[in-house]
Amino acid sequence: MNVSVGLIEARPAVDVELIGTFVDSAGHAYSAGRHRFTSEIMLTPSDPSCAFALDDITIGIGFHWERKERQVFRGALRIITKGEGLTVINDVSLEEYVTSVISSEMSASCPPELLKAHAVISRSWLLFPKTMSHVPLQEEKGQSDPNEIVRWYGREAHPDFDVCADDHCQRYQGITKAFSEAASEAVNATRGEVLRYAGEICDARFAKCCGGVTERYSTAWEDRDIPYLKSIYDGPVQSCAYSPESLIRSEPSAYCNTRDTSLLARILPGFDQETRDFYRWRMEYSPEGLRDLIKFRLSVDLGPIRDLHSLARGPSGRIYRLKITGEKDYLIVGKELEIRRALSHSHLYSSAFVVDQESGRFVLRGAGWGHGVGLCQIGAAVMANNGKSYKEILAHYYRGTSVAAF
Repeated sequence: MNVSVGLIEARPAVDVELIGTFVDSAGHAYSAGRHRFTSEIMLTPSDPSCAFALDDITIGIGFHWERKERQVFRGALRIITKGEGLTVINDVSLEEYVTSVISSEMSASCPPELLKAHAVISRSWLLFPKTMSHVPLQEEKGQSDPNEIVRWYGREAHPDFDVCADDHCQRYQGITKAFSEAASEAVNATRGEVLRYAGEICDARFAKCCGGVTERYSTAWEDRDIPYLKSIYDGPVQSCAYSPESLIRSEPSAYCNTRDTSLLARILPGFDQETRDFYRWRMEYSPEGLRDLIKFRLSVDLGPIRDLHSLARGPSGRIYRLKITGEKDYLIVGKELEIRRALSHSHLYSSAFVVDQESGRFVLRGAGWGHGVGLCQIGAAVMANNGKSYKEILAHYYRGTSVAAF
């Protein structure tokens, strides 16, 4: 099975460095070196060791780690026209795609059992929509009420390819990241394996750090229950019960509550290592700064902000309905990703936060990094480092599931 990955879009011309010889559909050979393409073309490598490189690929689009990188890819290079621009697509085998994803989402030097677990869920996440007649993409409601905006974003539709290469789908950075023997072995050891629930392939969501408790599916996406995407405590034994707010204000023991710098250096890609306050974090705003930010992000002028009030939280503490009150008006915002976008020039780490007013400023104290649904990547890394097998890791985060062949 092959996977088509969208790399870049909307460029009038594409500059590519070929590493080795490629052949077009007419049999014409393109030698190693730099080439510029201004129209559609399909290039196939003359042997598996050939690769191609693209400069200035934007990664982390819209997030706080956004930047441009040079990236290198194996497999076929396909350029198509879309509108007035060009789209670059990489066609690769499923297993090579998975090898790149687990080396891009985390690091090829991760503990082997984490790499195996991630290979299974990355394969499952990709294959899930192919087994479904309908996969919800986006919902927007509350637009009849000018004081409420509720949006959630599901699987992004890509009519020209299967998946994009950025965080909106799964990170895929070709062979740019250093592949390890362990990454290849993890993919080979789990070749063809997917996560199943009641016989069906799972929508295996994952996030960087849950913050101590994973989140249920409906907090981030459509209002329905998915049995294997429920909230769980991210540890072996929960010592006591926490309310969502008290959870955020404390730092309970959990797999993802780690300060093991050597482990974090092994499991996080270089740019992710810039974010170290992922378990508990703090942001601070002035009323006027929040006004300007909300006006910029949501095109609504509420005046200087007087209050931020949670109307609904998930079990991990993530807010999915937030009332923002200003001197002029108020606005209700949801779900979790829209809240994260509204209160940051990129994204808040998560919507799991409590609000304090100190010296006339709003202080947000938060927990976790990402939506928190499904596998917690930091927590899973700690489990693997503690000797848990990949099947034990998957059974922890996706209750009632099993690993089986595709």
